[in-house]
Amino acid sequence: MESENAILALGALAQATRLEAFRLLAAHEPDGLAAGVIADALAVPQNTMSSHLAVLARAGLIRSQRHSRSIVYRADLARFQEVALFLIKDCCGGRPELCAPLIADLQPCCSPTSKPARGKARAPS
Repeated sequence: MESENAILALGALAQATRLEAFRLLAAHEPDGLAAGVIADALAVPQNTMSSHLAVLARAGLIRSQRHSRSIVYRADLARFQEVALFLIKDCCGGRPELCAPLIADLQPCCSPTSKPARGKARAPS
């Protein structure tokens, strides 16, 4: 990731409504939310919310898809991961023992669990 892209993404998140919108969308992955639902949840007029969502979309932090008459937005978590990794890429001057606590705190609260494939029994350990 180039600095300009990171600055664009961080700038988009550097506003309270946009930050809350992104967090709300991240919490509703993978289904996303309609623009009106986001506006209602954040108590923001729909036309104002559309402007905020456009800023987040230009920064690559959210994606939209039309479903009938509504537009559903989703957080682009892969893009957000790129931004976070850009910020900590050279963390601690190459001393992994200093970075370990930071990396541990970045583990998601809902890490995926390994589930057996459908119709197949899991091998005993």
